[in-house]
Amino acid sequence: MGHDIESVWRRLLNGESGISRTSLFDASTFPTSISAEVKDFRLSEHIASLDQHAGSGRNTQFALAAAAQAWKSAGLDNAKLDLDRVGIYLGSGEGPLDFGAYTTAALAAWQAEANSLNSVKWAQTAFELMNVTRELEQEPNMPLSHLALLTGARGPAFNCLTACAASTQAIGEAMEILREGRADVMIGGGAHSMIHPLGVTGFNRLTALSTMNDDPPRASRPFDAQRGGFVLGEGAGMMILETLEHAQRRNARILAEVVGYGSTADAFRITDQHPEGEGAIVAMTEALHDADLAPADIHYINAHGTGTRENDGNETVAIKAVFGQHAKNVPVSSIKSMMGHLIAAAGAVELITCVLAIRDQVLPPTMNLHNPDPECDLDYVPNEARRARCDVAMSNSFGFGGQNDTIIVRRFVS
Repeated sequence: MGHDIESVWRRLLNGESGISRTSLFDASTFPTSISAEVKDFRLSEHIASLDQHAGSGRNTQFALAAAAQAWKSAGLDNAKLDLDRVGIYLGSGEGPLDFGAYTTAALAAWQAEANSLNSVKWAQTAFELMNVTRELEQEPNMPLSHLALLTGARGPAFNCLTACAASTQAIGEAMEILREGRADVMIGGGAHSMIHPLGVTGFNRLTALSTMNDDPPRASRPFDAQRGGFVLGEGAGMMILETLEHAQRRNARILAEVVGYGSTADAFRITDQHPEGEGAIVAMTEALHDADLAPADIHYINAHGTGTRENDGNETVAIKAVFGQHAKNVPVSSIKSMMGHLIAAAGAVELITCVLAIRDQVLPPTMNLHNPDPECDLDYVPNEARRARCDVAMSNSFGFGGQNDTIIVRRFVS
């Protein structure tokens, strides 16, 4: 969709799609051969020196670019900071695996006559071919390490990987660290890229991906009766979170206030949400309680809205349970219809759109919603952006394994 906030936001409001044929690998024989890839990306356009980031993974490069933009936007490049009180909390997934070395070694060690793999020969060949830097860079903590190098942040440093809820959880926990007085500034967000053979294979076997390969821009159809799964995306989203006192002391431009956070686990199944949305209900309720808000105070919900049969119905049920009579009045939309599902990075990017909705008083649409599903009967802002009052927004993220995280942001009034 783009490499910076304003161009991505403009395309979202125009209802454009970032989904197309997969080009990062040959996916022509896969059940799903489409994805929402980051295109024409060069890290050198975002940071001045690449020396400390040589060999960094695709996910890490996205994280670096997003963090550099957030840091500059927040005015921290010229600020006097106590870097011991600047921390990082990310929800980032694994980096790229060394598929080339793996497959070359496997082919070299294959014994056709025995229809088996010579594991000793495979290990010897792989040892010679595998790249040690790439092996290191595939660890989920590496984006965080590179952001510390980039910014000099020496404060609290954490990475969580709670699937699709990871970066929402990271931002929520970063807020808690600020509330506790353990830091003045936190970089919160996430990065991920799973558009590779193992990632696509795994989600295909879970029957979670759309197979509408003939029409990529319309393949992601949250809340639509003909929805058939999500489309893998990739990217990063970063936010600068700060205590009010620290922000005001340096005359920072405050975009919004994080006021509520709720986090739960379903304790139900390893891949499925609870069918009645029990964990999601409690996460939203906790966030409202934390923010000291009533359901009627929420002007917009950015849904998890994956486009899978299970998620969209369950999330609708959960919203109805929490919002009661107000559920029909609060607009809900899913930008995954255009951006695909960024997995660990999804929540951060979606929370950013909530902040932008508050800034511009406009709601992004749910695209491809042409066949209403009777079980999904809320106002999903179908197919066109909408001008609307939006001073308080809720963002939901529900991950595989039953992780549920909700954050509420509000217009800041000094």
